Amino acid sequence: MGNSKTSLTAPSVISDFKEITKMRLALSVVFSSLAGYLLGVDTVNYKTLLLLALGGYFMVGASNAFNQIIEKDLDALMNRTKNRPIPSGRMSVTTAFIIACVFTLAGIIILYAINKQTAMFGAISIFLYTCVYTPLKTKTPLAVFVGAIPGAIPFMLGWVAATNDFGIEPGTLFALQFFWQFPHFWAIGWFLYEDYKKGGFFMLPTGKQDKGTAVQVIMYTIWTILVSIIPVFGFTGKLQLSIVSALIVFLLGLWMLYYAFRLFKVMTEKAARQLMLVSVSYISLIQIVYVIDKFIR
Repeated sequence: MGNSKTSLTAPSVISDFKEITKMRLALSVVFSSLAGYLLGVDTVNYKTLLLLALGGYFMVGASNAFNQIIEKDLDALMNRTKNRPIPSGRMSVTTAFIIACVFTLAGIIILYAINKQTAMFGAISIFLYTCVYTPLKTKTPLAVFVGAIPGAIPFMLGWVAATNDFGIEPGTLFALQFFWQFPHFWAIGWFLYEDYKKGGFFMLPTGKQDKGTAVQVIMYTIWTILVSIIPVFGFTGKLQLSIVSALIVFLLGLWMLYYAFRLFKVMTEKAARQLMLVSVSYISLIQIVYVIDKFIR
């Protein structure tokens, strides 16, 4: 870590550890995994639930640490990331690499203790995020498509952990979170456009804050809404949704769609930030609705 005494205090070390693993993001991913588990399980096994939470956190933390190692020079160019542990000099690359490797091994071992498929999908997630998505971010807007794959794995990972099976049910959960990734990350790419440009990142589908990007935000939001209500029609095996819950999920989708249309109308960074915040609330709320619906239906 850094040379100053203040950088060695317990609060600063904890803060840097939280930042190198992106704790808030990791916890949101764990939340998705636990929601998927509760949807797939018949009887809750709290040991498995704990293993899934720990393993999921380690896998996401590893991905984020590897990402910050690879992008350390680019992070130093952007206001949003220049104070991260590595570019600021508070943490060495070696330290971050050790954390990433330990988290990878621990995550795979813990998820393997649940079942092989869960560990496999966790490992695929780290590989895609670190070795494919991260390098592509400076090459092409298609990086968002690749990044949406590991980003969509957690929700379905919980179901796989509960059932040791991959079928239409976890596939539907994957599709839901996959399509949601696009309006969410394009909203981020919009209001951080100038900062991303400093690092040479291509996040928007057209490369610009234009109507073309806004239209695609709307289209992928619509796809997200459509996938979210599919379980009400009985096509998705054991993954089902009551009419009342489907209506709630649909209304939540319209809430997000309103802000997507607002972005198209006003084309401002403020509107993009609002869409991003709404999208975060949306994905969490529909996961909660899905889980509640299962246990009260």
